[in-house]
Formats: sequence, C-alpha cells, structure tokens
Amino acid sequence: MSTNPAQTPARIAILEQVQAAAKVCEDKKGEDTRILELDPVDSGLADFFLITSALNDRQAQTIADEIEHTLKRNFGVYATSVEGRRQGEWVLLDYVDFVVHVFLAERRAFYDIERLRKSARPLTPAEFDEELKATLAARTRAARSKATPKAPAAKKPKAAKPAVKSAAPKAPRKAAAKKAPAKSSKKH
Repeated sequence: MSTNPAQTPARIAILEQVQAAAKVCEDKKGEDTRILELDPVDSGLADFFLITSALNDRQAQTIADEIEHTLKRNFGVYATSVEGRRQGEWVLLDYVDFVVHVFLAERRAFYDIERLRKSARPLTPAEFDEELKATLAARTRAARSKATPKAPAAKKPKAAKPAVKSAAPKAPRKAAAKKAPAKSSKKH
C-alpha cells in the first residue's frame, strides 16, 4: 500500500474496510491473519486478500458473520458473494475490492493462497495499520497545504503613534449620596 497522499476517498474507504475486517479476525481469535496487497497488473480480481485461519468450522462461521455485520454497520457495504458458510472449511466473502478468506488451518495449508499469489505483498494487520496511518497523515498534510493560503506580501510597518500624555490620576468617585431615612407611615 503506497503512502500516496493523492489517494482518493474511495480508496481510503476500502483500506479502512480491510482494516476493520482484519480487526474482527484478531478479535475473534483468527490465527495467522495476513493481508495480501495484490499486484494490480497480476490481479484483475481485487486489490486485497484478507486471509485468516480458524480452529474449527464454527469459529470460521463466526468470524465471517462478524465481518459481514461490522462492514454493514460501520460502512454500509455488503458482500457481493458469500461462499462456503454452511461447511465452514473455507468461507469466502467477496467485497469486489477485497476478498476475505476464512480457512480451517488444514484447508489453508492445502490451498496455500499466499504461495499462489507470489507477486502479492504480504502484510500483518499491524503493518497494514501503520501504512494506513501514514497514508491518512500524508493526505491530511496535503489537504492542509492546499487549504493554507499563501503568505501575503510583506506589509509596511505602521508609523508609530505619538505618545499621549497621561492625565493626572483621577480622584476616586464619591460614594452615592446617602438615602434620606424613609418617613414612617404612622398616623398620630
């Protein structure tokens, strides 16, 4: 993932979705979670593969369900295709720009997608997070530099004002006149 500050908001949204899905894998105890950044020349499928392993089919289904729920709730996106949920050996969630693979450990070893995608750049979720932070920081800096107006031309210094003579210190104001005592309303 390049730290190109010119990345579009749509691209950044995809990166955030991948990050959220990876966090679900970590939270649900998925093992050996990896993000493969696919080579655009080599892959017409998607930009990223998110791969994680589960200990059993129930855990695989739970991870997949939670990824779907999180992406729907936080980003309003739905998988265009879900395969393998019923068996739970290999659950595939296709989000077009990225694909999530939740494998049982033995199925992952058998299919070895990481080896098949040799041109892909593997990242751990922590590495992916760091690169996303760098991308967002670069984008913020670029936006701020565009928003900051250029320095105005140097202004001529203002002429100094003549010193004002200070008046003698004012006497403190006299207290308000004391009120006359109120007349009593007794009738004699």
